[in-house]
Amino acid sequence: MKYYLIAGEASGDLHGSNLIKEIKKIDSEAEFRCWGGDLIEKESGNELVKHYKTYSYMGFLEVILNIYTVAKNYFFCRKDILKYNPDAIVYIDFPGFNLPIAGWAKKNNFINHFYISPQIWAWKENRIKKIKKFIDKMYVILPFEKDYYKEWGFEADYVGHPLLDEIKKTDSEILINEKIIALLPGSRDQEINKILPIMMSVVKYFKKFKFIICAAPSQEKSKFDKYLKKINTENVEIVYDQTYSVLKKSSAALVASGTATLETALLDVPQVVCYKSSWISYRIGKYLVKNLKFISLVNLILNKEAIKELIQNELNEKNLVKNLGIILEKKGREQIKNYYKQLRNKLGEYGASKKTANLIVNYFENS
Repeated sequence: MKYYLIAGEASGDLHGSNLIKEIKKIDSEAEFRCWGGDLIEKESGNELVKHYKTYSYMGFLEVILNIYTVAKNYFFCRKDILKYNPDAIVYIDFPGFNLPIAGWAKKNNFINHFYISPQIWAWKENRIKKIKKFIDKMYVILPFEKDYYKEWGFEADYVGHPLLDEIKKTDSEILINEKIIALLPGSRDQEINKILPIMMSVVKYFKKFKFIICAAPSQEKSKFDKYLKKINTENVEIVYDQTYSVLKKSSAALVASGTATLETALLDVPQVVCYKSSWISYRIGKYLVKNLKFISLVNLILNKEAIKELIQNELNEKNLVKNLGIILEKKGREQIKNYYKQLRNKLGEYGASKKTANLIVNYFENS
């Protein structure tokens, strides 16, 4: 069968590549055309339609400023789908782009599979109407999402969290707790520009530690040079595509909000969550997000502040130094690690990519 897959950021690239790998094991004649990143390109064996760094924007203001490019990509995607004529379209998260495409695709009689649900339980709950209308199958990765959809009269399949499988792959690596603090500033330029300078401001306070910036493979070293020039770089290093290996050696981590907070928790590394966007994007987000107490997946899943979140104006040098110091102490570390045990119990079993691949392929056999 022919599959058209759309992912929109580093985490989607990772989970999309694993899904492709599992589909190929079941469907020996599988063909793929994809939007995503380096991992998806390698696993699919085909050149990407577009790389996510050319069409993925974070925040309301950033989308507005790039609205022409967003619209251009949207209409190009529609034409490309028609030309490829896939048996199924598989959307990996990225709802701002994927849901409009899914609406158009359904009107043109394409089959829509959505892997990793939009967080409609947090904001934009009205998206449930579009999901019920446009999506043929939804595969959710958080334990409470299946019941959430059921309350809305929509049957979703809970497949478990794909990060559990990624973390399991690193089990053979030797755990060495070194004097390292990992910096995970995000995968988008907007995140790096807003968050990394504040992360770097704490370096001078923790001279006994080595700081390692974990960069995505698609990011260029020049992006970080301007920040490194401002500080003593003897105890700061940049590594690419080695995030898990670095985290497994780290005493603590400073992490941009997103999937990375969950990855860090599953690797049992104490962390402080860092979030900062443009003032306009933040104010719009505050208005739209209703009754959401936390922004990190760790705290959302546990429904309590297991890890400290420094958001917008709270993300400053003073607060970051204070909270990093807390998690480097024995009491703070032990408390966080107890929360991490509770998190693992809630997430369930391994095998999300395999389960999802089976459900996608079997959908056609059973329909």
